Amino acid sequence: MTDQTPLARVQSSFERQGMMRHLGARLLRVESGRCQIALPYSDKVTQQQDGFHGGAIGALADIAGGYAGLTQAPPGMEVTTVEYKINFLAAFQGGEMQASGQVVKAGRRIIVTRVDVTHVASDGQESACAVMQQTLMPVPKTY
Repeated sequence: MTDQTPLARVQSSFERQGMMRHLGARLLRVESGRCQIALPYSDKVTQQQDGFHGGAIGALADIAGGYAGLTQAPPGMEVTTVEYKINFLAAFQGGEMQASGQVVKAGRRIIVTRVDVTHVASDGQESACAVMQQTLMPVPKTY
């Protein structure tokens, strides 16, 4: 496990995420300190007005930031979210959401990330949707 690339480490964990599988999310990019995940629009991720649900956006951002942090965690460790603060900037329908997580600071006890969530319309137009700051804590991997 200590020789895993950031992509292999994240991919292995991502495949265990039942919620992300259920919602149809996919990894777009993983590198040291960064992770980008896409979530397509479907009736699984909407609220009553047919827009992307804030809970789905928050989950997507949490996971993108968490996996960016995982790339910086010591071998044999996972990360768990201690807290996050998200600001929703605009509502969207159709297309997909893309969450791009980046490590701001990786310490021994906590890892701080920032995540930008962008809506990508079917014509390729990108619009800011949400921004999040997150605090992670490394914990022993138990599986």
